[in-house]
Amino acid sequence: MQSFNFTVETPEDVGKRIDKILPEFNGEWSRTQIQDWIKESLVQVNDKVVKSNYKVKLDDQIVVTEKETVEADIEPEDLNLDIYYEDDDVAVVYKPKGMVVHPSAGHYSGTLVNGLMYQMKDLSGINGEIRPGIVHRIDKDTSGLLMVAKNDQAHRSLVDQLVEKSVTRKYVALVHGNIPHDYGTVDAPIGRNTKDRQSMDVVDEGKEAITHFNVLEHFNNYTLIECQLETGRTHQIRVHMKYIGYPLVGDPKYGPRKTLDIGGQALHAGVIGFEHPVTGEYTEQTSELPEEFQKVLEDIRKSDK
Repeated sequence: MQSFNFTVETPEDVGKRIDKILPEFNGEWSRTQIQDWIKESLVQVNDKVVKSNYKVKLDDQIVVTEKETVEADIEPEDLNLDIYYEDDDVAVVYKPKGMVVHPSAGHYSGTLVNGLMYQMKDLSGINGEIRPGIVHRIDKDTSGLLMVAKNDQAHRSLVDQLVEKSVTRKYVALVHGNIPHDYGTVDAPIGRNTKDRQSMDVVDEGKEAITHFNVLEHFNNYTLIECQLETGRTHQIRVHMKYIGYPLVGDPKYGPRKTLDIGGQALHAGVIGFEHPVTGEYTEQTSELPEEFQKVLEDIRKSDK
C-alpha cells in the first residue's frame, strides 16, 4: 500500500467534505473509493481517523493510504485496434477518440489496455496489472498514436527517451482565434490548478512544460496548428494554448463556454518517433486526421467562403 500526504493550504478548500476534496487532490480517485477507504480507517486527518462528512480546516494534514485494487481482473477484449507498427519489443497503436487508455476503479472494460491484451501476446509489467505496456498516455477525447512496450527492457528505454526529450511527438489542434504569427513556443510551468484540483494550470511552482507550434491553416475565427511537445505534462497542449489566448475548439475543461459541439477537444496525436530499444534505429509513425476531425475542418472552410 502507498501513502499520500496532503495539506489544506487554500481558503477555497476550507469547509469542504473530506470525501469530496480528496478526489480533487488526486484525479484518479473516485468519491466512492475515498468513502470506502475512510470506512476502513485508511484516511487520517492530523493523525486521527475521520468520517466521510468531516469538513477540512486550514492546515489540516491529511494522510491517505491507497488500497491496492486487486479484486478486478482485466479481461482481453477484441476492440479491433489499429496497430501501426509491431515487433517483439515495441508497438505503435492508434487510440480512437472516446477511448480511455487504461482501466481505473469501476471501469475495467473497453480501454486500450483491454484491446492490447487481446491483440498482443506480451506486454511490459513495469506499470502493474492495470497498465501493462503503457509508457505514456493521451486524454480520452484525444485521438492518435501511442508507444507500447512489450517487455520491461523496452519499457525502460522508452521512458528514458521521454525523460531525455528525444521522442518526437507531434499533434494537430484546432484552436479558437486567428494566430497572427506562423510559429511560436510556449515555455510555461504546469501544475495543479489551486482552485480546481482536477484541472491543470500554468503556475509558478509547476513542472517545466515546453510546447512548440506552427500554423498549418488560417480560418476566419479559428487556426489549425501543429504542436510538438518537448515535455509531456498532463493536458499540456490544452493548458498552454488556453494560456496564450487560443484555447482548443471543443475543449470542455479549458475551452470557452461558446465552442463547437464536437464531443471533446479537437486534438490528434499524429506523429510518434523514437529510437528502437534494441536495434537503436529511429522509427517514426504518422496517422492522418480522423474523419470526424476532417469533417469539422471542411465545415469551417465552407462557412468561411
